[in-house]
Amino acid sequence: MSTRGRGLHGHVLETLGPAITAGDYPPGSVLRTDELAQRFEVSRSVMREAVRVLESMYLVESRRRVGVTVRPKSEWNVYDPQVIRWRLAGADRPHQLRSLTVLRSAIEPVAAGLAARHATAEQCAELTECALGMVATSRGHQLEGYLVHDVAFHRVILRASGNEMFARLGDVVAEVLSGRTHHDVMFEDPDPAAVTLHVQLAEAVREGDAVRAEKLTREITAGALQELDVLAP
Repeated sequence: MSTRGRGLHGHVLETLGPAITAGDYPPGSVLRTDELAQRFEVSRSVMREAVRVLESMYLVESRRRVGVTVRPKSEWNVYDPQVIRWRLAGADRPHQLRSLTVLRSAIEPVAAGLAARHATAEQCAELTECALGMVATSRGHQLEGYLVHDVAFHRVILRASGNEMFARLGDVVAEVLSGRTHHDVMFEDPDPAAVTLHVQLAEAVREGDAVRAEKLTREITAGALQELDVLAP
């Protein structure tokens, strides 16, 4: 597909996807690809490609002689980073952020304990580098810079656990952390206590202290849940 085609396909997705996840098209709604192609002023092939992507996320299903039907929310691939991003951009943001943060609370402490047992020297060095980056960007309204190091830190924890299922949640956690930053959950600067906890967690992993690593991560995720109190429960 040409660059222009990819741009049109992306435009359709970035309009239709958020509309579906926001409930503008309730479950059971039937979308006609011909009508959508006319509305977005794109070719049928571009529209079909966009629908295929939405199908891969289980947001819709296509049936001959019926059209494209919006699936129930219970069938959506809620772990898809794009679906997460779209839901965080809509009115469902408070519930979505809380749900994902509770998931983090269940997964990351266990992953950190495993990381303390299995992390390589290179991964320990990565964690330390990320933690120091978080310290360096924790003052002076540098939230975007802080986010880069924060996301990298948690990706390393999940990878270093040695569990491929945890590692695959790196994109999900990245979307949660990005959502907190981009939707004004965090304050102008990160909580200093949270920054210190990350530094201590890097040390616990490097020292192979699984019990301390898990405890510190529980404190980090508990703090993340408390931050959500600035939004509606």
